[in-house]
Amino acid sequence: MLRVGLTGGIGSGKTTVAHIFESLGIPVFYADEVAKRLMTQDPQLVAAIKEKFGAAAYLDGHLNKELIATQIFSDPKKLAWLNQLIHPATIQAANRWFEEQKAPYAVREAALLFESGADKGLDYVVGVSAPISLRLDRVIKRDGASPAAIKQRMANQLDEEARNKKCNFLLLNDNTQPLLMQVVALDKKLRAISTEPRQA
Repeated sequence: MLRVGLTGGIGSGKTTVAHIFESLGIPVFYADEVAKRLMTQDPQLVAAIKEKFGAAAYLDGHLNKELIATQIFSDPKKLAWLNQLIHPATIQAANRWFEEQKAPYAVREAALLFESGADKGLDYVVGVSAPISLRLDRVIKRDGASPAAIKQRMANQLDEEARNKKCNFLLLNDNTQPLLMQVVALDKKLRAISTEPRQA
């Protein structure tokens, strides 16, 4: 079974692509969702986060996302610390998940795929690309966030051009060509690759 990564900058449409893969019968591991669950359920992670951010980091057993977001996006050192804590745990969870899958290929969706080192051990990486102006517009409509706040989040992600160069396949989500047809064509290609003999 092929292990495929799926990544893209905020507002690129990678979650939409992930949902299309799922509709085609391909299992998808959503790294951000798993990371949030681990931050609430893993006792070691919870203890470390409370020690770093204070008891207010959790409210009634739930992660205080606003407090955490405010601190990490204004303090690069705290963001780096949190990433170093969460990424390895999420990668381990993804590896266990991959072992359980029976499809021709399975997908690990993650915004910070290269930044976290999660691309190691994957057979291929699919990137979803869109112009920054379009990405900004999508996130403003989706989250109601200010352009400045979104640009700050973008700054913590790999540059679009650098990310695209690292990907094996690229899907263009700029409203000029149907995204669905691109994913269907890629699905066909990945299924074909999965039947090829693996090189030693």
